[in-house]
Amino acid sequence: PGVGVQVPPNLADWWPELVAAGATDLGGLSANGDHISPEHPFPSPHQVRKRLAQDGVALTERLCVYPQYIDGEWLAQGVLDVIKTKFWSFIPRRGSGRTDAPFVVRRDLVGPAVDRAVRGERLGEEELTALFAETRPEAIEDMRQGADALRRELAGDEVTFVVNRNINVSNVCIVGCAFCGFGQGKRSPDAYEHSEADFRQRVRDAVSFGATELCIQSGIHPDWTIDDYLHWLRIAKDEAAQLHLHAYSPMEIDHIHRSSDLSLADVFRALRDAGLDSTPGTAAEVLHDGVRERISPNKLPVARWVEVIEASHAAGLRSTSTVMFGHIEEPWELAEHMRVIRDLQERTGGITEFVPLSFIPFHTLLGRTHGVEEISREENLKHTAVFRLALGRTIPNVQASWVKMGLDVATEALRWGVNDLGGTLMEESISRLAGSYHGVKLDPPQLIDAAHAAGRPAAERTTLYEIRRRFPVEIAA
Repeated sequence: PGVGVQVPPNLADWWPELVAAGATDLGGLSANGDHISPEHPFPSPHQVRKRLAQDGVALTERLCVYPQYIDGEWLAQGVLDVIKTKFWSFIPRRGSGRTDAPFVVRRDLVGPAVDRAVRGERLGEEELTALFAETRPEAIEDMRQGADALRRELAGDEVTFVVNRNINVSNVCIVGCAFCGFGQGKRSPDAYEHSEADFRQRVRDAVSFGATELCIQSGIHPDWTIDDYLHWLRIAKDEAAQLHLHAYSPMEIDHIHRSSDLSLADVFRALRDAGLDSTPGTAAEVLHDGVRERISPNKLPVARWVEVIEASHAAGLRSTSTVMFGHIEEPWELAEHMRVIRDLQERTGGITEFVPLSFIPFHTLLGRTHGVEEISREENLKHTAVFRLALGRTIPNVQASWVKMGLDVATEALRWGVNDLGGTLMEESISRLAGSYHGVKLDPPQLIDAAHAAGRPAAERTTLYEIRRRFPVEIAA
């Protein structure tokens, strides 16, 4: 059963029927035509992927050697070194490569750790690891209650949301993260870049919808310089000066910095002058260099991510913070992520919220090559509670991402330490192209109803958590 059955798709037009009959491999797909069998040329990888998707089958790229044979027993060390350096995402391993904990995971730490977290005390690496690794239902319920108590103390019972519009200006990207289904090369048939007219219309649509915030992020476009990033900000302010512009990930800021002769401080000064109001703390994934080297080796190392966010805060720009979990990370690696976030907040105080983002595996290389399945509802909620406990009193707002977990689970997360339901979005390409099936837009009444369903009052907020309108729970007569 472990032997692959190969059916080259340039031998007959009915190769999909052979796949349906049990074939598991298509051999090599030619990206530049077919000079061997011109009467039946190879379909392009793009065509094959679309055809297989019609039958509910995913096309998974592999190396010449099958994944189970990528080890020292079957490959020369020199070949193995090249694979580890350049083709790391094809190796079927977990996390940073270390699957044994650096210490004994102690269940007896869980109860005292929850009590200390509720008091606002900082938890150590072993305590956080024990919380992330916990599986006992009664212990998880204690964690939920602790996270909920901390939420109530710091944020009250009000459930907040922001009316916003998200614009992903272009999906052209040179980074090539294994967890991403969004980024495309410049020559990809799926690549896009909005025109100025398209962008202006989207801004006008945001205003008509009642948005107070505009989120702008893109892939790392090889041709863009600081002038392009300034251009989009100026257009947005020209169309709607009243909108709060929440734009440009640390990865985009790093690209701007490296492609200019400006200091980071000068980059942020120029962006602020063009209209930037705050920055998203995305591109964080897991702030552990071992994990980052395996899922996104071309992305910022941890120290650089922290440097960019600190520079943002020094420039007077607040930021959010995030984590992407539920893929190949280990509990102790998430513990390190939370240490980095808490240390940063204690130094600068510039983080407005923490947003856990569960990994969407369906249309990503990481999901295909590592067999990652979507995190369960129960694990998602447990992790959400631990994130709240890990932050203590440093960051008052924890947001549930409904586009990642769905509105039903996000509503339940209001019992697990969450006080914010994020934004209306209107448009969201990154999660959708990774395979999210929870939609890309919610109207304010849907978010209000979710809060009320949890027995909590709702409130529309600004990006910086100033309350605009309140929606109390209506008590039936």
